[in-house]
Amino acid sequence: MRPIRRNNSPITGEFAKYENAKPELVSRLGLFCSYCERKISTSLAIEHIEPKDKVPTLERVWSNFLLACVNCNSCKSNKNVDFKRLLFPDRDNTFHSYTYLDDGTITVSPMLSAQQRKQAQDTLKLVGLDKPMQKYSNSNDEVVALDRSAQRMEAIAIAQQSLSLLETSPEVEALKQSIVISAKEAGFFSIWMQVFNAHPQMKILFIKAFKGTEDSGCFNMQTSDSITPAPNPDELSDGGKV
Repeated sequence: MRPIRRNNSPITGEFAKYENAKPELVSRLGLFCSYCERKISTSLAIEHIEPKDKVPTLERVWSNFLLACVNCNSCKSNKNVDFKRLLFPDRDNTFHSYTYLDDGTITVSPMLSAQQRKQAQDTLKLVGLDKPMQKYSNSNDEVVALDRSAQRMEAIAIAQQSLSLLETSPEVEALKQSIVISAKEAGFFSIWMQVFNAHPQMKILFIKAFKGTEDSGCFNMQTSDSITPAPNPDELSDGGKV
């Protein structure tokens, strides 16, 4: 889960309609789900961190907005949000909190404390990222990647292929830029960071390429190391738990 920073609201006060915030959110965070990290070119929705039907006073408030795909948005739905027991990418170092396995599953990082592990696991459950892969086949019995787990597996394979290319030609700058373009097109920032863990210069390029990530302050831009707890530069409530 990619740490991000929305930064200050582009307007004074509330939006006339919460939908009006979408262009600014996309320009600051990119066309990516704030939870599963998939690139969603269409049907990317404004996600209310605290559900608008339960906390109507926050329906049009900038600090309550993220971007989400249909799957994460519907899984989260109108569930109650307790910032003390959940991790959110706008206030915690959510990259540091998870490990992405080759089979498409997400596990809680062993580096977390017991309390942090519970928070991280509850967050996966909130948006359904703990669900097992669902397999679909086409008329030729070929497995089609429709769910988030299967799409993570595809992204891991692309990232690993890109890593192999880099290791054969590590000095070719054009190749590095091409890999960054591939990462932005494929989405899944955290997967690319994990696959290229031994290449800090590439990781810095990824951090800079995915909008809103460098501004989160969750990465050392000299070494690419993860910074914990998250600096939470906008001083959001109960931030910096990880």
